[in-house]
Amino acid sequence: MSVELMVWDEPVPISRDQARATYLAVKRTEPESTPADVPDVVKDLPGKVTLHPGHVVVSMDLDTMDEMSAQVFTVARAHGLVCYDPQRDLVHNVAPLGVHEGMQLHTGDGMIVHDPDLGLVHDVLGTLSPRNPFVALVNFGRHFMQVSPGYELEYKEGTLIRAIVPDLEEVRTAFHEYATGERGFLDRHAWQDQPV
Repeated sequence: MSVELMVWDEPVPISRDQARATYLAVKRTEPESTPADVPDVVKDLPGKVTLHPGHVVVSMDLDTMDEMSAQVFTVARAHGLVCYDPQRDLVHNVAPLGVHEGMQLHTGDGMIVHDPDLGLVHDVLGTLSPRNPFVALVNFGRHFMQVSPGYELEYKEGTLIRAIVPDLEEVRTAFHEYATGERGFLDRHAWQDQPV
């Protein structure tokens, strides 16, 4: 079984709905058999590449999806391109980014994204489930924030602390604040120290 990602240029960040509609429209078209202009990004992408006018579809085996997807996300960002993941129904925009350079987004279903855009972080938090049992933003060697279903929020900067937050929107607010360098989430919740 194979899975796909699609990369292309967009002048501004787009929503998941827009990315999904673009992907579905492109999939209804025929691939270019002898493209006149092959984009530079093609030589950097792993997997099987299929060209459509203005769009590149990357196919990979399900077994290599996590590793290869991370490579595709990185290549797309380096080329300033949007990347849509139809399996997870997530769009990776070029911007806006958080303030922590090198920050990584990790999910319990195997996705790893370096320097994720804030829209992706927002959307990924909505995928918490038994199939995706955690979402974490990690600044290795400095601090991290993680959440699991039931909205148990963990934050570590020296000491590991935990709080139960009331709903997904509060989780999204806390992650956004963390990613943008704000610390309001520390004052809004009842945190408890946790043994390491």
